[in-house]
Order: sequence, then C-alpha cells, then structure tokens
Amino acid sequence: MKQLEVYLLGLLRNDEERLNEADLLLIGRHLQRLKFYLRLEGFGYKLFLKPVKLYEQDDGSTKRKANCDVDMAFYLMREKYNCDRFLILSGDGDFLPVLKYLKSIGKEVIVLSRSERTAKEIKQFAGANLRDFQYLRELLKMG
Repeated sequence: MKQLEVYLLGLLRNDEERLNEADLLLIGRHLQRLKFYLRLEGFGYKLFLKPVKLYEQDDGSTKRKANCDVDMAFYLMREKYNCDRFLILSGDGDFLPVLKYLKSIGKEVIVLSRSERTAKEIKQFAGANLRDFQYLRELLKMG
C-alpha cells in the first residue's frame, strides 16, 4: 500500500498538468482511502484488500463489483482459532451466519460499517459492538 501511495503522489507531482479535474478528484479519493488503510495498519490491524472488478453493462455503462463476500467468509473461518476478536468492515446481512458462529465459539465480533447501509439483522446481532465507520474516520482525521 505504501508503494501505491508513493505512485499516486508521484502522479500528482509529475503529471498534474496533464490530468483533468475528474482524474485529480479520483486520485485524491484514492489517497484519502489509502491513508486511512495505512493508519489502520499502523494501529495493528491486518487488512485484506481486493481489487474492484469493472463490468460493462448491456447499456454501455460500467458496474463496479468487488465480489469479496466469499473471500471474507473464507478468511474469517480460516482464522477462527488464531484470533480472539474479529473486526468486520461490512454491514452485509449475508455475513450473519459466520458472525453468529464466531460468537458461538467464544469470539468477540465487532462490526464496523456505515449505519445507514447496515442490515437490520446485523445491527441487532452486533448491538453495542456496532461501530459507525464515518465516526471512526472522523476520529482518525483528528489524530
């Protein structure tokens, strides 16, 4: 991730004249996200990132899809005996069975998601262990 940050900063420094406003905005968003990830790593979190795939639709538009649900469930189950606590960055209700299983074997499960996009059943499951992603982002900016 550090190499990607260096690359993106280099683009801004060396190619700023050739980049249009949309490109500059996109690079800025990527840099913000990357800095957030690097801060999380600095706090000791191990991140598993997956590139987003682009699919062309019948109407010519492009759809972005990460298809990471199966990967995430796999990593959670693979690591179930190596961790006491799991921090899940998703509010997708599809993860509920895996999260319930982890809790049933004595693991602490914390869900970090955007409240407005979190499934009702995940909110009910997580209870006090639900953290709002936007709130955490603001805390990290202040630090």
